[in-house]
Amino acid sequence: MPGSWLDLPQHQAWLAREEARLSAFARAAADPAGGFGWLDEYGRRDPSQQVMTWITGRMTHVFALAHLRGEPGAGPLADHGIAALTGLLRDPEHGGWFPGAAQGVPVDTAKGAYEHAFVVIGAASATAAGRPGAAELLAEALDVVEKRFWDDAAGLSVEGWDRAWQETEAYRGANSNMHMIEAMLVAGDVTGAAIWHRRALRIAERLAHGMAAEHGWRLPEHFTPEWEPLPEYNADQKRHQFRPYGTTPGHALEWARLLVHLEAALGADAPAWLLADAESLFEAAVRLGWRADGSDGFVYTLDWSDRPVVRERMHWVAAEAVLSAAVLYRRTGDDRYEQWYRTWWDYIAQHVIDPVHGSWRHELDAENGPSATVWSGKPDVYHAYQAVLLPVLPLAASPAGALRS
Repeated sequence: MPGSWLDLPQHQAWLAREEARLSAFARAAADPAGGFGWLDEYGRRDPSQQVMTWITGRMTHVFALAHLRGEPGAGPLADHGIAALTGLLRDPEHGGWFPGAAQGVPVDTAKGAYEHAFVVIGAASATAAGRPGAAELLAEALDVVEKRFWDDAAGLSVEGWDRAWQETEAYRGANSNMHMIEAMLVAGDVTGAAIWHRRALRIAERLAHGMAAEHGWRLPEHFTPEWEPLPEYNADQKRHQFRPYGTTPGHALEWARLLVHLEAALGADAPAWLLADAESLFEAAVRLGWRADGSDGFVYTLDWSDRPVVRERMHWVAAEAVLSAAVLYRRTGDDRYEQWYRTWWDYIAQHVIDPVHGSWRHELDAENGPSATVWSGKPDVYHAYQAVLLPVLPLAASPAGALRS
């Protein structure tokens, strides 16, 4: 539309100010003992939380992007993350990465696809930024993903292993596979190995084009090892941070965005269903999740009759909402995406951004007041930082690839 916010210099300047504010807040996460810590609502490292591999991978990614954006001091922070991923958090005996560490000691030795996806993302973005040791870390991480997590027969990733890679977890998940798509997009972008984009397409075809379409664009999240849906999984842990019961509208928005990035990665070889499915996922998420209980915001989860289960609003869902609207508007020029983009930035500015203590409030209650039933504090800035950065970049497989180009 004429005067689209996405193309207005004033809006781009606002995004740049928020980008700088988020990066400044995130710097306190660097733990002198290694990796990046969990930040509380005031931006202080929470000593009760271990140094998480997924947070360290995410923050390495963020600071690598900030370095590519020309932010002084961001490169050494990306290096800090690389050091933890090659040392503190890596299993020197069996390979791969532990979920996290406390006082320099692994707390849990299981190895999950979710964490490994963010090791790839952090290493790949740091490689694009030219940081020392990043390319070697990326090569090792991709080797682990290929040998341990990629199930070529299924065209999907397995969920997890024990430390010695002897037994896989008797569970398969859509969330980790979604982030594996993200990891494969940037890996293919940075290395030039097209196989990673082809594998990302296989995941998308199986879960988005297959499972989501078969369920009215309500993507099942939880599966057996044979990839049979488990609709009642975690019925007794409905507020789980990573595996909540029911359907998750925010993930539908994230899938929609990633399908558009995947289409950009594949170029002329992209199947037409990628865009069509992205639009269907977006539409279902908005129709079912936005103001599902009568108040502004996306509820965290819905049951299989589309009724709200966990009504709290998560900051990452708002971030993925603006991002999916932005990429779909860039791709299609359809004014309705621009209107949603404006609506959700207004919502974020009013309720989610914390102008006093910094960063974004990670969780709000059903009335959009501060809440901490699922998430405490402000663990990382990954979703929020991407929300302010990607709208100013051209459509591409990954932000690191777009910035490097």
